[in-house]
Amino acid sequence: MSTGPTSTPSSSPPSATLVRSVTEADTAAAVGSGSLPVLGTPVVLAWCEAATCAAAAPLLEEGRTTVGTRVELEHRAASPVGAAVEVTATLTHRDGRLLRFAVQARHAADSPVGKPGAVLATGEVTRVVVDAERFLGRL
Repeated sequence: MSTGPTSTPSSSPPSATLVRSVTEADTAAAVGSGSLPVLGTPVVLAWCEAATCAAAAPLLEEGRTTVGTRVELEHRAASPVGAAVEVTATLTHRDGRLLRFAVQARHAADSPVGKPGAVLATGEVTRVVVDAERFLGRL
């Protein structure tokens, strides 16, 4: 299960929430970050970054995108295959092109497995707004 981002009202800080379902391909054993069949930290990080991209999207002008520059993530609890996970990113700081997001992953309230509502990970992701064409031209 994977659903698109949901947004907050315009009076609130920009945010987005994505819902993902943990599959065998998402496990630490599958991605090489461990040997157990539980949600792997690299996947949690990727989901958190996807949520920051979704939260940043409405702020961007045509031709602009964001790139990740800094991540701090605490993976606090395990999540079994089949669990529904909600990942939320909320803009906490903006300084010109710099965007800083608080991120959180938790079991969805209706998760068929795992502990509903349990916080799985928390952290902060920093992204910088860039001109996509110019950025790629420098590679």
